[in-house]
Amino acid sequence: MTNENLQLVYTLLCDDVRIEMGNKISLMGVFQNIMVERLPVSLIKFAVVNHWRGAGNHHTEVRILAPDKNNLVVTSQPTHLELAPGGFTDNVSFFVNVVFPNPGTYWVQTLADTVVMEEFPLIVTDANNTNTIQPLEEISETVN
Repeated sequence: MTNENLQLVYTLLCDDVRIEMGNKISLMGVFQNIMVERLPVSLIKFAVVNHWRGAGNHHTEVRILAPDKNNLVVTSQPTHLELAPGGFTDNVSFFVNVVFPNPGTYWVQTLADTVVMEEFPLIVTDANNTNTIQPLEEISETVN
């Protein structure tokens, strides 16, 4: 999504991110869904990587909402972005010891200047619930 001076180009979920020589980032364990043997599950660490393009000063944050979209599971610390005109940057939000108590479709939101720029589903399931998760085709509230 784009606002006047800022565009969120992509968002990735992964187990870890490392900064390499030359300011390159290495992503380990990129994933779309969480499938575990048993719930609840506590993820020791994971990251949300956002790639931004634009200009100006902005504040961003990442939130993960419960399947009901009313309860917050976790939120990142607000991050300040300062972009020169035509600039780009990667912002990494790390989360530690996040508990997903139940199976369901959780929601990953990326905000910039308090506006939701992107929201996408994160399906969390265990071996006993692989057939009870709502198919993505039926989820109509995704904002792109």
